Amino acid sequence: MKFVLPFALLILIVGCKKKSDTTTPTPKLIAVTDITIDNQSFYSTMYGAGLQPVIKIRFTQPVNKTTVTGAVKFASAAGTDVAFATTFLNGDSVLQIQGNAALLPLTKYIFQISNALKSASNGSLTTLVDNTFLTVMDSTDKFPTISDNLLLDKVQQQTFKYFWDFGHPTSGMARERNTSGETVTTGGTGFGIMATVAAVDRGFITRAEGRDRILKITNFLINSCTRYHGVFAHWIYGTSGQTQPFSTNDNGADLVETSFLLEGLITARQYFNTADATETELRTKINSIWDAVEWNWFRQGGQNVLYWHWSPDKGWIMNHQIKGWNEALIVYVLASSSRTDSIPKLVYDNGWASNGGMANNNTYYGYKLPLGSTLGGPLFFEHYSFLGINPNGLSDTYANYQTQVTNHTLINYEYCKANPSAYYGYSDLCWGLTASDGPSPTYYQAHSPTNDKGVITPTAALSSFPYAPAESMKTLKFFYYKLGDKLWGSYGFYDSFKLSDPWFASSTLAIDQGPIVVMIENYRSGLLWNLFTSAPEIKNGMKRLGFTAPYLQ
Repeated sequence: MKFVLPFALLILIVGCKKKSDTTTPTPKLIAVTDITIDNQSFYSTMYGAGLQPVIKIRFTQPVNKTTVTGAVKFASAAGTDVAFATTFLNGDSVLQIQGNAALLPLTKYIFQISNALKSASNGSLTTLVDNTFLTVMDSTDKFPTISDNLLLDKVQQQTFKYFWDFGHPTSGMARERNTSGETVTTGGTGFGIMATVAAVDRGFITRAEGRDRILKITNFLINSCTRYHGVFAHWIYGTSGQTQPFSTNDNGADLVETSFLLEGLITARQYFNTADATETELRTKINSIWDAVEWNWFRQGGQNVLYWHWSPDKGWIMNHQIKGWNEALIVYVLASSSRTDSIPKLVYDNGWASNGGMANNNTYYGYKLPLGSTLGGPLFFEHYSFLGINPNGLSDTYANYQTQVTNHTLINYEYCKANPSAYYGYSDLCWGLTASDGPSPTYYQAHSPTNDKGVITPTAALSSFPYAPAESMKTLKFFYYKLGDKLWGSYGFYDSFKLSDPWFASSTLAIDQGPIVVMIENYRSGLLWNLFTSAPEIKNGMKRLGFTAPYLQ
């Protein structure tokens, strides 16, 4: 009996020791201290990652390896999972992730770590990871290299197909966009007519083909379309010629769009100038359209300003005065130049110029801007009117217009280079802000330095060839050679893109495609400038407004 007690005590002591040795350690929480992709900090969103990126996540505690697979999600933004390999470093406190195969270029990927990940002691993750990254673009050339002249030929010819191949079969007019069907556009048709003249001169189509297409358009305008005091609607049904309302209250005359149409028609009239009977007929019909516009009616009761819209059932409800600086200088030039209903200079000074109120004269990025809003606004301000009006050497009381168009362009260029909003892809090769389509939810709007959504529009830089030829040519090559697999289509360049999403439009628009053809031609030969400003009434009308230029002598 004397040994029983010591033995029992021994059993008790051993049992207690075993229980203490197998006690589960207290779980330690785990947190992310640092995350990198290709040795660069990776927080939230990262742009320009390589195609085989190495992602490293540093933790405060060693990782429970068995929880990694269920906690890490690595996939494209479209939802395709990326197979990856894992490596553990620094005593399992660093997790390295690398895809098993190269990723796709210019593609957005997501990288997430959920709270399913645990520490080696089974502690919870306190900092979740939910990051995205965009891979670099494919920098290889998408098409064989050709000379600059051949590239300009290709761009003009392919873009012209929008108006030639895709012109409405009944009216010949330009559809609003490549999905418009019956909707044709008045202003875009004017741009298309000017593009047709350039196409004839370049030999893309014959003179007879171009003449007949424009005659088809003029016949439709005269015989089928509703006019409101000589002015056409913004949108028209391409088969019937009936007005298609642009908006609830915009269901009648659009003086600005009609002016873009007339800019094209007068240019064509000056080009098709032979004694040929069909060319004579074309000129006569163009003159009948031109002479029918009642410019003074659009002063709304004799005011010293022109109004943009008028409706037969809603009257002047839109009440939109045409005042500068914007795309509508051509309206006042034509109104002054009218052979039948010319406006006085006072309407230009008081209305368009606001008696000097359209002046800017501030300097941006080293360039003084004579007119317009802060940083110049969208670049179409320097395109639409100047498809026909030659700004070189042109001045009046308010500005030197060669300085205006050049400096506005260079401000836009320098803004994109500086990239104050840090949009991925902006550079000296990728610039140009103007009105165009955009990704949801913004859609179509006037992009500019003061309304920058990260959307680059090819027409902005390409229609600026006459103003910044070196900058435009570099950008043309970038668009064509580097982005051509995504940006180049049946009718030239698609409307717009946003590299940071990434997103590329599938649309083409008449008012964006037309200026590309026309302004590249003006850069190369001055053809459309020379034609439009050769019209005697245009010379007289511009001089009445106080313009001076060598070509007005």
